[in-house]
Amino acid sequence: MASAAAHLSFSLPFPPFSSPLHRPVTAFPYPTTPSQNQGRVSLRTRALGPDFLGDFGARDPFPAEIASGFAEKVLGNVDTEHKILIPNASALSLAKQDCSAISPLQPPLSVDEAKALMKKVVGWRLLDEEGGLKLQCLWKLRDFKSGVELINRIYKVTEATDHFPSLHLEGPNQVRAELWTASIGGLSMNDFIVAAKIDEIKTSDLAPRKRIWA
Repeated sequence: MASAAAHLSFSLPFPPFSSPLHRPVTAFPYPTTPSQNQGRVSLRTRALGPDFLGDFGARDPFPAEIASGFAEKVLGNVDTEHKILIPNASALSLAKQDCSAISPLQPPLSVDEAKALMKKVVGWRLLDEEGGLKLQCLWKLRDFKSGVELINRIYKVTEATDHFPSLHLEGPNQVRAELWTASIGGLSMNDFIVAAKIDEIKTSDLAPRKRIWA
């Protein structure tokens, strides 16, 4: 069966104010067969004339656009004041904050305040003891050597904060960490900041190996 061919010429609908930009678009014949395209006629088109959109899709405004003063009617014109706001401490994660000096006259965090901050740390428990509120975290590790390694990693992270947790190596493979501010008899923001920094310590290589049953 002989192949079909089509040859068309038409114009693209540019905006009314850009009549000098009207250019014919010629469709070059592209042979097709009904068996290959189920009766549809395919066309390859090529626009004649320069690329008015430029290399990156931008263009200069048309005279009619400049005359309309469109730039004065949109947000972000030259008179718009732009400000770069630096996030305050409350907008930063606890792990990114620094510990601050605590006055002995400063009251400890209340139970409600501590419970709200518990949502920002992982794996810690809130203990309400006679001496005041404390934070506690337990790690089950592979062996005694892994416990010593975790304690070393915690020390390296908390050394710069000058606010150290109480660390205990219990049994052959468990580490217990407790945080509180002794000078105020309870919890301060420093305890949660240090807890969040400890949360970022890698421990997956120290965890017990999982048994795989055949």
